Order: sequence, then structure tokens, then C-alpha cells
Amino acid sequence: MTTDKWASWLLRHRDGGSAGLRSQFAPQLTGFRDGVLDRAEIAPGDTVLDVGTGTGLIGLGALDRVGPAGRVVFSDISEALLDECRRLADPARSSFVRAAADDLSPIPDASVDVVTTRSVLIYVARKPAAFAELHRVLRPGGRLSVFEPINNFPGRVGRDTLLGLDPAPVADLIAKIRAAYAAAAPAAGTMLDFDERDLVRWAAEAGFTGVRLDYRAEVDVPGPPITDWPAVRNTAPNPLVPTYGEVLDTALTPAERDRFDAHVLSLAGAPTRHTAATAYLSATRS
Repeated sequence: MTTDKWASWLLRHRDGGSAGLRSQFAPQLTGFRDGVLDRAEIAPGDTVLDVGTGTGLIGLGALDRVGPAGRVVFSDISEALLDECRRLADPARSSFVRAAADDLSPIPDASVDVVTTRSVLIYVARKPAAFAELHRVLRPGGRLSVFEPINNFPGRVGRDTLLGLDPAPVADLIAKIRAAYAAAAPAAGTMLDFDERDLVRWAAEAGFTGVRLDYRAEVDVPGPPITDWPAVRNTAPNPLVPTYGEVLDTALTPAERDRFDAHVLSLAGAPTRHTAATAYLSATRS
């Protein structure tokens, strides 16, 4: 199967091929799915468009809610991920469209009842254009349900740690790792150039009404320990950048890499510290 950076991350590098990490992430992903779908207020018979569907987390969940008379349109820029959704979805109630969030031109005007999207706008440079497209494809009275991480929040509160680790013992190495990541992915700026207020503003400017935002922020909350560092080494924080292991191998000397590995392994079983913010936005096309 031909792959791309989006499919490579979702199918391999998000969990490093580790069943243990996949199991660890599953409850959080299920929570995101249900949060988006509950706010979408999907009714039996609805047509749902899932934008940036990925491996179909939201779209497959929507199939359970639209009933036998409903349909789900799986949309993504990755043909490999659409193929994955084709493998999993009910073909009688599904269709598949290759399109970007800020250019949904294959989708006709006012053709769907619900639009969902999760962790997609962080990769879109033209976010106002994306909101305009989400509005255009909805029928009057149609509902929008969006989830986005607010990735600039940790930096705003001074808690932007790497892997939730105590940075003090290896602060010099973390600085090198961060510099390597910044050099590897200049396009990752789209992940940091907005906050929850921008989401509300763009939705209103696109013509949505009944805009609601559910915002959650956490600072220094205990997180799960890193119990399988070799598996985490094979993961990447997002689709735009290399894995942690690849960056360690290129950004650090062998001695520095050994010191970083030893530090992480010495913390096995100790909780990490989690700082993050997330936003669910729902709205209606009047």
C-alpha cells in the first residue's frame, strides 16, 4: 500500500507499533470520539461528513449513530487512510472523498446534516477558509462539531516540557532535541498559531450561530509513567516530525544519547507531569 506522512503516523508512529501504548491511548481516543459525536447531536438518517477522518475514529463511530438510513462521508487528504477506512466501514452506508479541510470542493453545497472534525485544523494554514468550507457544505440547520488541542497553552503557562519529564537533569539535551524538532518541521507552526478564542471567532465569521465552546486546561497534572521507553522511542509527537529515536540519534552525540536514555529509564514507574488544553466547539448553520 502506498503510504504518506499522515498514514505513517496514524498507523505506525503514533504508538510505535506497541500494543501496550495503543491500549494506553485508547481510553483518551474514545473520549475524544464521544465528545465530538455527542456534541454533533447526530440523528438516525443523517448524512455526516467527517473531515480529516484519519483511521475513521469519528466516522466509524458516526455510522453507529446514523442508523440504517444514514450515511457517513469519510474525507481526508490521504488516500492511504481512506483505504483504511474503506476496509473498516460499511460500504452500503459510506462514501470516501479525498479533500483538504480548507478545500472541500468535491462536496456539494448544503449537502450534509453534520460535519465533524478532530485534531485537523492544527495542520491547516488557512483556518478561516476551512471554517467557511465547513459552513458551505452544511444544510440549513446542520450541526458542526470540532475538537482541537490548544497546543500553545503549555508555552503560555511556562510548562512546555518534553514527554512530561523533569527537565532539570537533562535540560541541555532537551534544548538540543527541541532545536532539532523545530528545524525538521517548519510547517508545524500551524499547530501553535491559534487558541480557543480564534476557534470561536472563525466560526462566527463563517456564519455559524449557536456557537458553544467547552474548554479544558490542565497544569502539572500527574500523567502515566513511561514504562516502555524503547516503544516510546519509536513514536513521533505528530505526523510532521521524526520519531523521538530518530531525533535522539541525529541531535545528540552517542554519549549524550546514552545519558538521556539513562535519565528516562531511571524514572520508570514515576508519573509524568501533564500540561495541556483542549477545546470542543459546536455550532449550527442557521
